[in-house]
Amino acid sequence: QQLGAGEIMLNCIDMDGQGNGYDLPLMQAVTGAVSIPVIASSGAGKEHHFVEVFRETGVQAALAAGMFHRKEVEIEACKTAMRQAGIPART
Repeated sequence: QQLGAGEIMLNCIDMDGQGNGYDLPLMQAVTGAVSIPVIASSGAGKEHHFVEVFRETGVQAALAAGMFHRKEVEIEACKTAMRQAGIPART
C-alpha cells in the first residue's frame, strides 16, 4: 500500500484447490491492516463460501476458478446465494 498498490489479490496457497472455503482469518487480518481493496482468492468450493467471506471479512471482492472450470458450481448459483443473503452481486 505504501509503495503504491491500488488493491491486493490475496491468495492463500494452502487453501488453493481445496474447496473448503477461503482463509477467513487471513482475509480479516489483511483487510484490518490496509485501507486499499482486498480481493479474496483460493479455497472456494461451494456457494456459501462467497457469503461467508463477505459477511465475515472486509474484502471488497472474491474470486474462484477451479469450481467453475470443473462445473462443480454454477456462477449464477453463487450470485443467487449472495443475493439471498443480502450481498450485492453483478447481474
